[in-house]
Amino acid sequence: MTMPTEQPTPEPGPGAGNTPRPVPVPYAPEGTLAGDSAHDPAEAPFLGLLATGAAAEEYERPVLRARAGGAAAGRLASLERAKLLALRVRAELEDRRRREAELSALYATAHDLAGLRDLDAVLRAIVRRARSLLGTEVAYLTLNDPSAGDTYMRVTDGSVSARFQQLRLGMGEGLGGLVAQTARPYVTDSYFHDERFRHTHTIDSGVQDEGLVAILGVPLMLGSGVIGVLFAADRRERVFEHGQIALLAAHAAHAAVAIDTANLLAETRKTLTELEAANEIIRDRSAVIERASDVHDRLTELVLRGGGVQDVAGAVAEVLHGEVEFTEPGGAPAEALDRSRADGHAVRDGADWVAAVGAGGEVLGALVLRGHPALDPVDQRTLERAAMVTSLLLLARRTAGEAEQRVRGELLDDLLNAADRDPRLLRERAARVGADLDAPHVVLAARTDGPRPDDAHSHGTDRHRLRSAASHLAATRRGLAAVRDGGAVLLLPLGPDDDPAHTARETAARLGAALHLPVTVGASAPVPAPAARPAAVADAYAEARRCREALGALGRVGQGAAAADFGFLGLLLADTRDVDGFVHRTLGAVTDYDARRGTELLRTLGAYFACGMSPARTKDALHVHVNTVAQRLDRVSRLLGPDWQTPARALEIQLALRLHQLSSGVAGDTGA
Repeated sequence: MTMPTEQPTPEPGPGAGNTPRPVPVPYAPEGTLAGDSAHDPAEAPFLGLLATGAAAEEYERPVLRARAGGAAAGRLASLERAKLLALRVRAELEDRRRREAELSALYATAHDLAGLRDLDAVLRAIVRRARSLLGTEVAYLTLNDPSAGDTYMRVTDGSVSARFQQLRLGMGEGLGGLVAQTARPYVTDSYFHDERFRHTHTIDSGVQDEGLVAILGVPLMLGSGVIGVLFAADRRERVFEHGQIALLAAHAAHAAVAIDTANLLAETRKTLTELEAANEIIRDRSAVIERASDVHDRLTELVLRGGGVQDVAGAVAEVLHGEVEFTEPGGAPAEALDRSRADGHAVRDGADWVAAVGAGGEVLGALVLRGHPALDPVDQRTLERAAMVTSLLLLARRTAGEAEQRVRGELLDDLLNAADRDPRLLRERAARVGADLDAPHVVLAARTDGPRPDDAHSHGTDRHRLRSAASHLAATRRGLAAVRDGGAVLLLPLGPDDDPAHTARETAARLGAALHLPVTVGASAPVPAPAARPAAVADAYAEARRCREALGALGRVGQGAAAADFGFLGLLLADTRDVDGFVHRTLGAVTDYDARRGTELLRTLGAYFACGMSPARTKDALHVHVNTVAQRLDRVSRLLGPDWQTPARALEIQLALRLHQLSSGVAGDTGA
């Protein structure tokens, strides 16, 4: 490099505070060192200037003074040579001081970067220090994206443009893309006038938004590969010297190592996190296995000491930390129960889990784990084992209870066959099996219906399963059950809010769910006290059978019903011939309204049917205005429902009107 004959005083660079201060040396104003004679060599005054670190313009003064003092030409030439030599020495000293400052700054940078562990903090520190080292207005860093095959803006310092901060550069595009592709530094004094690299609209727009002009980019190298580019830029034209390029490149080398270290630390942390997660999974697996072993031991102990189904549910609930309930076949979700029975595994039903409890194709119930949507596979297997143990307990209890079932069946047979049995003996026998024959009961006649193979073995199997299911249901309801006439007969107690029709439907559903076959059930009218009137049980059974046969004739197999469900046909099916009950069920809303309001809706209804359902003839028969008839019929529609004039309803209503007229002694076609 050719040194100028005169240089301005350099600005203190980064790290200038660490530059060694010059040692003070006395300086004689006349250009001689203190204590020297007037015949000192020409270099003497300049040595003093070098020693004191004087400005460059001070080196011209000894020559000017000598020329003004009339010094000889030889003396002036010697001073001029000494001046140039001194300036050269001064420039060398300044260069060394600058290099020392840069090295000091690089050392501080390396020290700072070595103390950082977070990648984002490392990148921000790299960009800030690059801007500080070169004294630029903006510094930024891009990282390569191997998957996309480009490089993207990662961190900026001093940037004000959002578009610039979101730039992505293809390899070879713009100055940064060229650096990333070639792994060589590139510098431009004026970006938009530099044709050495490929300009694109996106990149140029971002650079223009930021207002950048002079840009220096150096690669971030790891081994022989480029991981990104570090930039320093100004918003005015500027020449980046070789020393500044080398300084930024050295900083980039430290930065690449720091980035690699931060990435390795991040990967280490990720690995440690994954190891901790794996360790947590192992601990969970171990805990699950311990729970499974615990529940296995508990269930074994329960079986050995004769525990019941609820004990099993309680043990599983404690181990699985949830609520476990044993339900009858009709109490569990039908779809989930069918899936569990078909798969042989516990299945999820919303937030619950259902495990079917069955044996030999018969569903005995289900274990339901409530409020546990995320169930571990081992815990799921635990629930399934508990269901298996429950089925074994139920089978054992069924075997032990078959004798009791025979006793119940024999007692019901005696009630059906021997009307002259001693009521006292009947009560005693009922008390032994937990039945109360002095309470109201209902007699139910059940029969399996459905497509089955036409062979004796299949029918026999169905009858056996029906008997088992009916006996189980009767035992749980504190009633009696027996096999009779190819089906089952049950005698079940009625609660205060129970009615025969509802009991029949419920029984059909529960037996059908247990057998997975349609079961048709007919119910009798209530039997007040079977022990007091044993003969009433046989009559009630005959009524229940007629209701069951009527369901079959009407195509309503698999359902349950009582005589009250058949409308006026119930009068023919029921032994009690409950005329008043039929009339009240059919016309009760109208008669009650007339009684409360003093209206004549029932009389109008009778006249309406007597007049062929003609409002015009009805108003003549009642001697009222036709609007009055229309208003009364509208009120009837509100009381009986909008379908009261359909043929089936109209027939029942007319029959009820006729029975009401006969029972109340009222005659006449108009109901008057």
